[in-house]
Amino acid sequence: MIARYVAVFLYAAMVITIGIKGSRKTKSFDDFTLGGGKVGPWMTAFSYGTAYFSAVLFIGFAGKIGWAFGLSGLWIALGNTIIGVFGVWFLLGSKIKQEALHYKVHTMPELLEARYKSPFLKIFTSAAIFIFFIPYTAAVFMGLSYLFEFTFNMPYTYVLLFMGVFTGIYLVLGGYKSMAMIDVIFGMIMTIGVMILFVSTIQKGGGLPNIITSLKAISPKLIAPVGPPGIIPLLSLIMLTSIAPFAMPQLLQKFYAIKDKRSVKIGMFASTAFALLVTGVAYFTGALTRIFLNPTSNPAAFENGKPVFDALMPEMLITVIPSALTVVILLLILAASMSTLASLVLISSTSITKDIYKGFINRNANDKQLTSLVRIGSVFFILLSMILAFMKPAVIVTILSISWGAIASVFLGPFIWGIFNKKVTRLGAIAGSVGGLVICLILFVVWGARMVPQAGSIGMIASLVLVPAFSLFGKKV
Repeated sequence: MIARYVAVFLYAAMVITIGIKGSRKTKSFDDFTLGGGKVGPWMTAFSYGTAYFSAVLFIGFAGKIGWAFGLSGLWIALGNTIIGVFGVWFLLGSKIKQEALHYKVHTMPELLEARYKSPFLKIFTSAAIFIFFIPYTAAVFMGLSYLFEFTFNMPYTYVLLFMGVFTGIYLVLGGYKSMAMIDVIFGMIMTIGVMILFVSTIQKGGGLPNIITSLKAISPKLIAPVGPPGIIPLLSLIMLTSIAPFAMPQLLQKFYAIKDKRSVKIGMFASTAFALLVTGVAYFTGALTRIFLNPTSNPAAFENGKPVFDALMPEMLITVIPSALTVVILLLILAASMSTLASLVLISSTSITKDIYKGFINRNANDKQLTSLVRIGSVFFILLSMILAFMKPAVIVTILSISWGAIASVFLGPFIWGIFNKKVTRLGAIAGSVGGLVICLILFVVWGARMVPQAGSIGMIASLVLVPAFSLFGKKV
């Protein structure tokens, strides 16, 4: 136990030290939000990957999806890797950098405003970022706090306070540059951690053939190409988690900051390899929770004989990982979460500061004012997210799915069509953004928590369809 405390203390000291170092290089709003637009391929690759995969993947998604779908959950890992990482880098990486330089913008709402000459789109999409990133950030806080609660037997409230303060300190100090430097270290920790997790799980299960046999004995469907919930829920999850990155500001704005086209090519392969390793191990391990966990031996992961999905993976990690190595896994999930938290907070505070404050309240705000405000905005956003996390709303997977689906429905159609087709119009973009979100939220309400991935996927499809459909009636920009 002492080793865990020492490791976390050293980890925190390292992160804050890098934050202080980064603060010395942060002289302007551009430095704070985009690292001056000169961030290298490896920093961007790890920053993208660690922002994509957080504690919610390991604590919420891996456990819930693994328990329900079995090994077919690995299709989600493959979709995340090929579509959500390689596809985004290959199709959008250089294009986004070019557009950001052409329009001289810092945020996605600014880019949409410039592309469609629409102040409404800027304020609407900025508001969506602020509203839906709060529950997303809260979900990450919750996942991380649950892990510490299980591992250290620390009160949830204390852990949440520590995480909020810790994230605020290193982000407010150095901004994007510090975040990118730290993400390289985070990525290395995650790589080592998932390798330890994979090897330990295989050894604990008596080898891969024995693991497959054990899963088949529980239910042959758990090793089938499509798990028990069926093909539609599986495809919905793949779409929600793999197509959404084509519209997620906390991922796409990494390309605003990357140095050049050559850096995009290098980063694309590095980020893809990282994603395949992390997601593959996470979903594979999640599928084995049925083998290693049961209500008798692991009462903390069950309630009235039914699995508590947010508790499955923390209990699984304690069960399969040797005690001497649990600190590495703890740091793995801490690394994944801290990067995601920082990305969400930075995007939200930047959008509120640049898009809403400078865009509509004080158009004459200077660089120094904006840099100060984005730091204040970061603290404010963290506080709101922590308040929501204190309330402990429903399952964190559901919270994350709603946030992803809503944000993707807002941005996907206008952004993708706007990047690749000059004929789409302002009317089409507004219809796609507003219509996609409205359809998504209506389906959330009507269908409830069980159908969240389907609602998000339909909202995304609607966004993509409405833009060209309504562009037939609008005037070309």
